[in-house]
Amino acid sequence: MVADVCASCGKPLPARAGRTGRSSVYCSAACRQKAYRERQGNAAGAGAGVQGLIDDIGRRVTELVPRPASVLYSGVTELSASVARLRRVARVARDTANDSVTATAVTEDVTGDVTQAAVEESVTRASVTKAPSALAEADFAALAESHRREIQVHCYRMTGSYDDAEDLVQETFLRAWRARDAFEGRAGARTWLYRIATNACLDFQRRTARRPQRYEPVPGMNHGTGEPPARLTWLQPYPDDELPSAEEQPEAAAVSRETLELVFLAAIQHLPPRQRAVLILRDVLGLSAAETAEALGLTVASANSALQRARPTLRDHLPGRRADWRTAEPTESQRTVLHEYMIAARTLDFTAMTDLLSKDVTLTMPPNPFWFTGRDALVEFLRPTLDPASPLFFGHWRHLPARANGQLAAGGYVRRPGTNVYRAQVLDVLRFDADDRIVEITSFEPHLFPAFGLPLRL
Repeated sequence: MVADVCASCGKPLPARAGRTGRSSVYCSAACRQKAYRERQGNAAGAGAGVQGLIDDIGRRVTELVPRPASVLYSGVTELSASVARLRRVARVARDTANDSVTATAVTEDVTGDVTQAAVEESVTRASVTKAPSALAEADFAALAESHRREIQVHCYRMTGSYDDAEDLVQETFLRAWRARDAFEGRAGARTWLYRIATNACLDFQRRTARRPQRYEPVPGMNHGTGEPPARLTWLQPYPDDELPSAEEQPEAAAVSRETLELVFLAAIQHLPPRQRAVLILRDVLGLSAAETAEALGLTVASANSALQRARPTLRDHLPGRRADWRTAEPTESQRTVLHEYMIAARTLDFTAMTDLLSKDVTLTMPPNPFWFTGRDALVEFLRPTLDPASPLFFGHWRHLPARANGQLAAGGYVRRPGTNVYRAQVLDVLRFDADDRIVEITSFEPHLFPAFGLPLRL
C-alpha cells in the first residue's frame, strides 16, 4: 500500500523498499523545484513582501485536514518549511533593525559602491532611502531570504566550509542593509548580492589566510604507499536537498552539482582567493568579464588574466577524467554499491567491505590527521575495528543514506560496546571509479547531521 502522496502533484510516492531515515514528500526533483518556486512566489510576489509570506502561512493552516494521514503529513511538512522561512526572515529583520540603531555610518569595505536594496517589487526605492521602518526591514529581509540559498552555495564554493558559508550569508545581508542607500539602479538584486557576498568572502579569506597543506605521517600508522593527499582542515560537506533539478535546467543543474563535488571544492582551495573568485564568477555563475571586473574592482584585462592563470591550476588539482565537469547523476550500480556498503558495515562483513573498494582508494577525515592511500592500508586500519574479538573493536554500525555535494553519502551511527544507543559518528561521502568501486571516502564529523535531515542518534 502507498504510504504517501506527492505534496506537489498529488501522485503516489514510490515505495521506500525498507529504507529508513527522512521521507521525501515529492515524487520527483521536478515537483520539488515546482514547490520551491511556488513558495518563493507566494512569499515575494504581487508586492506583498513579508506580509505575503505571513498570508501564505495562514492559508496553509486553513487548508490542513486531519485525514488521510498522508495528506496531513504533507501539509504540515509544507507549513513547517514556510514557518522556517518566515523565522529566517524575522531573524534578518531583527539583525538589520539592531544594526540600524547602533550604526552611525555605512561601514567601509571592499564592496565599494555596492548598490540596491529595493529592486524587487516588495521593496521600493523610497522605502530604503528614508529612515528605516519595521516594514522596510521586514521587506528587505524577505528580499534577502529569496536569494539565501544561492548566496549560501556561492559562499560555500568560495570557502569550502558549510559553517563559514552560513556566517558569511549573514555578513552579506548586513553589508547589503548598511549599503542600501548607495543604490544607483545598475544591477538587479541577485547580481548586487553576489558582489557583496564575493567581497565578504575575500575579506574573510584575508583574515584567515588558509592554505592547503599535505597530510603528514602519524607515528605507528601505515598510511599506504601513495602520495599524501591535500589536507584541508576546514573542508565540510554540503547537503543536496535544494540543488537545481536536472529535469528543469539540465546544463545549469550539471554545473551546480559538479562544481560542488568535493574534488572540485578541494581543487579550487589551491587558488589564490581573487583567482578563485574570478573563476567562480566567470565559469560557474556565467558572469561576463566586465561584470566580474566590476564586482571585484578590477580592470577587464586583470580579470581575464586571473582567469587564465586559475584554469590550468585548477586542472592540475582535479582527477583527469573530471576535467570537463560533465558527468551524470549517480548510477543505479553506484546506488547498489552504497547499499552494500551500509549492509557490510551493519553485518561487520569485512570481506564484503573490502570487495567494494578500489585498489587505489583514498580515505581522509577532515579536520582529523588520519589518512590512507590504497586498499591494503585502509583494510589494515579497518580490520580490527570491525572484528568483535579484537580489543580495538569500535562497535556495531548502522547507516542512513544521504546526498552531499552531488555525491552519494552515508550517515554512520555506532553503538559502542556496553551501550544500547546508536549515536551519530561520521558522514562518509563516496566517489567512484570507472568500474563503480569506491575510489575515495571523505569522512566528516557528525555535527552537520541535522543539515542533512539526519538524526543525531537512533
